Order: sequence, then structure tokens, then C-alpha cells
Amino acid sequence: MKLNLDSLRAEIESYLETHGIVVFHSHPRAGDTSAPVYWDTDRHPDYKLFLAAAESAGAKLVTIHAREFNEDILEDALDHAASTNLPREERRAIELRLKEMRGYIGFTCQIELSFDLAPRVYVFDLRTDWFDDLNDLLDRVDDAQIKPDGDSPMGGGYFSKN
Repeated sequence: MKLNLDSLRAEIESYLETHGIVVFHSHPRAGDTSAPVYWDTDRHPDYKLFLAAAESAGAKLVTIHAREFNEDILEDALDHAASTNLPREERRAIELRLKEMRGYIGFTCQIELSFDLAPRVYVFDLRTDWFDDLNDLLDRVDDAQIKPDGDSPMGGGYFSKN
């Protein structure tokens, strides 16, 4: 996968315009519905096949969301990594990998296309390899977050028998 999806984003928007499909710039929709249907971008990464399916299904409007990797995403990930109960060396390796990702700030890391065909939303979600790596790191960090002890009484450790 390319390091930056900016040129592909422009190509997709041009393709939609020349095919008479209305583009609606949106937030990600994959999580909005109870049962989105995902296009297999691993085996069929060509957006034109997805859009041809949308056209054949009668879609006149396609939503597009492009995510740009920014400093806030990275800083949030680094903050979360610092508050884990991972072994020191593993935490340092994750933090180092996250800091290496600074070079991707400003790059488009994800493009999501979708269309509705009641009652489902059909989604084409294309991500760069490095963004997938980032999400894997974030999953590891989330799994290792320091969780409050479930055995301690409520109210800061004080317990009253009254």
C-alpha cells in the first residue's frame, strides 16, 4: 500500500464526478450502523470495482471520508502508551515506533467510501500499511492500560459500615 493516499483520493473524487455520482464528504460511517458490509480491499483493492458495484446497485450518492494523520493522533497514542502496565522494554519499543511515525504527519492514511442500499451500508475502507501498524500498536496499548482495581470500595478507598 502506498505511504500516502492523497493522489488516490483526488483520483477517486474525479472518477465519481465523471460518472455522475454525487459525492458527500462525511465522517467515517463504518461504525454508524448495526451491520455494515465491508468490501474485501485485501483481495480487491481497486476502488473502481466497488464504485461499479455501487452504480449497478443504483447508488446515486457515495460518501467519502479521508483521514489525515496528525500530531493529535500521535500525541494521544504516546500518552496512552506511557500509562500502561507493559514491561519497560516493550513499552519503550512501542513508544519508539510511535515516534518514528512522526514522518507520516500530514499524510492521508485512510480512505473510506460508502453507499446505502437499505437496510445496509456498504463500505470500502482502504488504509496504508503504516496506519494498520499504528492501529495494532494502539490495540496493544489499550489491552495493557492500567485498570482500576475492581476490589477497592467506592469513594477513594474509604468504607463505612453505617
